[in-house]
Amino acid sequence: MSTAAPVTVIGLGLMGHALAETFLREGHPTTVWNRTAAKAEPLVAKGAALAGSVADAVTASPLVVVCVLDYDAVHALLDPVGDGDALDGRVLVNLTSGTSEGAREMAEWAARHGATYLDGAILTDPGGIGTADAVVLHSGPRAVFEAHESTLRLLGGATTHLGEDHGLASLYDVSVLGLMWGILNGFLQGAAVLGAAGVDASAFAPLASTSIRTVADWVGGYAEQIDKGEFPAPDATLDTHLASMDHLVHASESAGVSTEFPKFVKALAARSVADGHGAEGYAAMIELFRKPSGDRE
Repeated sequence: MSTAAPVTVIGLGLMGHALAETFLREGHPTTVWNRTAAKAEPLVAKGAALAGSVADAVTASPLVVVCVLDYDAVHALLDPVGDGDALDGRVLVNLTSGTSEGAREMAEWAARHGATYLDGAILTDPGGIGTADAVVLHSGPRAVFEAHESTLRLLGGATTHLGEDHGLASLYDVSVLGLMWGILNGFLQGAAVLGAAGVDASAFAPLASTSIRTVADWVGGYAEQIDKGEFPAPDATLDTHLASMDHLVHASESAGVSTEFPKFVKALAARSVADGHGAEGYAAMIELFRKPSGDRE
């Protein structure tokens, strides 16, 4: 008989399937439920118990992990269950992507129905679940996380508790996505410019990867500057960066490719220079990002 803690997984898309499969592989009695029951068959063949309803799935385990399309889908599944006492004493871990406001509202909803709540975000693809490098973020009561940490950490070696605020996992998630899009857009712009000169993207990729790692090494120093509110420029001032941005705009125009992205970046830097930060380092642009859009005061 397994002594590992029972766990329920609701939602068996690609990610939910990977979550349930990991719990099963690590010896946890695992109950699963999905709107389309056929998706559970491979897991049942490996030893999972298929619940006949959402209520049955919730009551089967003290730890209930939900991973569906969005928070509306979570409510559609769990609101009817909340009308009874199925959630009393349960720990609800929501690994569905959503907003920080939605996470906080979901925590209040769970509390009203007798459950404690952890919000989460998964920063890996389904194939990465259960590996040492997989990042799974959690926010909510630390005591609740610690009580189930050994189970939750099976999903990723880099599983982290961020703080008591239920909205933090979502905020970290979207911040990382913004970082990803910024890096990828920069790479695609460079690939377009070089492609116009007959250079394959695969030829650019090694240098791009090296440069991304170099920039990554700057992040810690920039973070210190931001926290201190001091922006020295030992390498290049924002004025210098702005001049270089114009070179990318010109190169893009000459190559006949889109200038939207480099012009957008240049416009942001120009606004920061206009606000008096031209002699400071690039991290001084944080003051621009901290303001609501359109607020120049």
